[in-house]
Amino acid sequence: MPQSSSATRSRRLRYTLIGLAIVAATAAILFAMGRNPICPCGEVRLWWGVVNSPENSQHLSDWYSASHLIHGFLFFGGTWLIMRRYGFAPRLILALLVECAWEIVENTDAVINHYRETTISLDYAGDSILNSLSDIGFMALGFWLAGRLPVWLTIVIAITLEIVVGAIIRDNLTLNVLMLLWPIEAVKEWQAGA
Repeated sequence: MPQSSSATRSRRLRYTLIGLAIVAATAAILFAMGRNPICPCGEVRLWWGVVNSPENSQHLSDWYSASHLIHGFLFFGGTWLIMRRYGFAPRLILALLVECAWEIVENTDAVINHYRETTISLDYAGDSILNSLSDIGFMALGFWLAGRLPVWLTIVIAITLEIVVGAIIRDNLTLNVLMLLWPIEAVKEWQAGA
């Protein structure tokens, strides 16, 4: 028997409120950790494209927004594999939990210092809360797109983003993960040539 539209609306509202609560809790945790709400420069910009600057990861979007979009693609694929019986909303909630946990971990002193030691990001100071929330939004957009686009197109978009961003700034999701988990001096030197 089909569910009533009232039950469907109620379920959507419940998942929306859960998602918003997860994001709000993440913002509160980041604030308690001492993260800046916005760029210390006092401005909020839609785009910031200078990677090696103190304003990187402080505004609404930057070169690393593409990585978070790809996170959404990957989380959609991963949740489809392990939670196929579940609908879109419960899988998105799990993706939000993972992405929000990453935003918190990424902005700990230990990870920030690790980035400084193993990458060319010597002045990296972590993300502003605004940037972290925007990163979460890019992940959710990627998740939504992956649910609507053909698999082949999602893969083409991800590969294209990795190649283009990698060529422009000598960094991307693949290199970021590599340098975080297994730093390679030759990669660091290549990235420094940007």
